[in-house]
Amino acid sequence: MNSMLRRPQDTGPDLSQLDARSREIFRRIVDSYLATGEPLGSRNLARIIPMALSPASVRNVMADLEQAGLIYSPHTSAGRLPTETGLRFFVDSMMELGDLSEDERARIELQVRHAASGRSLDGVLAEASTLLSGLSRGAGVVATSKSNSRLKHVEFVALDGLRALVVMVADDGSIENRVVQLPAGLPQSALAEASNFLNARIRGRTLAEALHEIMAARAHIERELDAATASLIERGFADWGGSADDRHLIVRGQANLLEDVKAAEDIERIRLLFADLETQKGVIDLLNRAESGEGVRIFIGSENRLFSLSGSSMIAAPFRDGAQRIVGVLGVIGPTRLNYSRIVPMVDYTAKVVSRLLSTPE
Repeated sequence: MNSMLRRPQDTGPDLSQLDARSREIFRRIVDSYLATGEPLGSRNLARIIPMALSPASVRNVMADLEQAGLIYSPHTSAGRLPTETGLRFFVDSMMELGDLSEDERARIELQVRHAASGRSLDGVLAEASTLLSGLSRGAGVVATSKSNSRLKHVEFVALDGLRALVVMVADDGSIENRVVQLPAGLPQSALAEASNFLNARIRGRTLAEALHEIMAARAHIERELDAATASLIERGFADWGGSADDRHLIVRGQANLLEDVKAAEDIERIRLLFADLETQKGVIDLLNRAESGEGVRIFIGSENRLFSLSGSSMIAAPFRDGAQRIVGVLGVIGPTRLNYSRIVPMVDYTAKVVSRLLSTPE
């Protein structure tokens, strides 16, 4: 299971410097934080660890862990919480990933496949986002290129003698428009000819697939159509290709983030996170970082600028189309005490289900 998680080369503190009791005490502090969000004190630690240590001995170990930057003491408590460095160390070096139950796998498969029955990409991704938010009790997020919807119809509409509007209708009902410059001397009939030529060839394809098809068939286009009409087709798609990296963000389940608020500072943290989600660009940029390579990425707190104020984390994984190209990223955003060992396999499996659906021929 650990192969699903991409771990950085540098994992911070050296695990070899921690002896068995230090590792055990650190693990208990992290486990308590992830379960309750509350600091854990030396007296309670001495009672629950599977070794005979007095509270004083536990406090000595905690002092060493604090000096190493792995834990800290909140100003209102004698207990300890993990730092963001400590959480990163735990996730990269000590965390044991869980696995999904058969019921959870079946639920993910059923809900995502049901959404796919209408062949709407946005519907599939919105369902995946909603599903992840429900299973994780965080906010589910998906980012994908707008160009991944499958095309249904293309129309060239004259605006004046120098420009035309290219209207693309996707099979999910979404519509995108672009204005293109017309080749000099182009007759009005060329617009209808270009529209008919494209509609006979691109229906059911993504924009990326259509672009590839048009470029590959350039010689055929120039033989079958006059030079001005062929130029219009190539110009229209080249102009559209410039927007192929435009990102569409879907966020579901923000209300889940309010369920575990315990103090005024938590309210402020959630307010800041909501502000982060509203900006969209920062979230999309962060999701884009999860696109490179295989596996799940974890971003914790202030190690990413987006979450530097809200103290939040994101777990994300890429998904692919039938040509095995990465076409988007999905994941979960929540507080730094997300249940990482449970959510990592959940995100990984959901990304694989979406990838399989996008790879299935119509």
